[in-house]
Amino acid sequence: MMLDFLKKQTNHSEYSIEAHQLTKYYGDFLALSDISFAIKKGEVVGFLGPNGAGKSTTMRILSGLLPATSGRAYVAGLSVAQSADQVKRKIGYMPENNPLPEDMRVLEYLHFRARLKEVADVDKHVDGVMELCDLHRKAKKRVIRTLSKGYRQRVGIADALLGEPEIILLDEPTIGLDPHQVLSIRNLISSLQGKMTVVISSHILTEIEHSCSRVIIINHGHIVADGATEALKSTVQSIHYHLQLKADMQAFEKLIAEWEGVSIVSQSTPDADTYIRLVLETPNDLHLGERLFDLVKTNDWHLRELSRVDPSLEDVFLAATKRSWEQSTGAPFKQ
Repeated sequence: MMLDFLKKQTNHSEYSIEAHQLTKYYGDFLALSDISFAIKKGEVVGFLGPNGAGKSTTMRILSGLLPATSGRAYVAGLSVAQSADQVKRKIGYMPENNPLPEDMRVLEYLHFRARLKEVADVDKHVDGVMELCDLHRKAKKRVIRTLSKGYRQRVGIADALLGEPEIILLDEPTIGLDPHQVLSIRNLISSLQGKMTVVISSHILTEIEHSCSRVIIINHGHIVADGATEALKSTVQSIHYHLQLKADMQAFEKLIAEWEGVSIVSQSTPDADTYIRLVLETPNDLHLGERLFDLVKTNDWHLRELSRVDPSLEDVFLAATKRSWEQSTGAPFKQ
């Protein structure tokens, strides 16, 4: 049974969320510095950044739980500052620590939360979110303290879905989960794409890369990159080729030095078969595969492995962080 509210659009604006120059101080500490972004309906967007970057602060401001020091935020066309109660009805929010009452059963807890949110048909609605989150078969009657971490996260997401929200905010939804649980939560999030707006905050790059079609990277309270995942990867200026090669290394190094823009960034000692592992760095738009095969064949060398490693989200994050640091300080970036 699919929830009815996943099929309807109640906000006529193009955007589910808009933030304009949001700034937040905790005393003298600047947690967010003048950030602006907009999120369209149906997008699954990841807030990516290290711990303390400002991700959770942004989520709390958007959910109406924390006031911004300055700036404006709109959710479903409503001002968060001026219409906090209405905004909270538009949003389902699962905080990072996902506090749940240990002694309640799953069904009992979700019924309780549905009544708090003034859901019209509690039984039907709770059944719908439990089916969507795959809780109705194994976890429905279980006491929450007996649940695995993965099922606790499912209960938190089910809670966020109660009350027919247009937007759900999930803060670190896969933290502490094993690989099977991560995949299960990832599939659940994917099932929501296009049906509601989903914002995921995480410091785990692989999760954002797998779950989100768009990424907003935050570092030290600043947005340092924002765009579709693949588009952001294309902005990374270099890529790597990994080789296992048996060759005259002096000759190889001399020939590679003649290739413009190509450099050897890593080189191992020979293994038992005298193969050497190498990593070459090249500009993003330079394709070396055929040239390397021709080089090996011409010189009668032996190639056991050749792979091109395209930029990852980690490369995007490091490049964006480096640009941000150098623009703000004028000093070279050091990892």
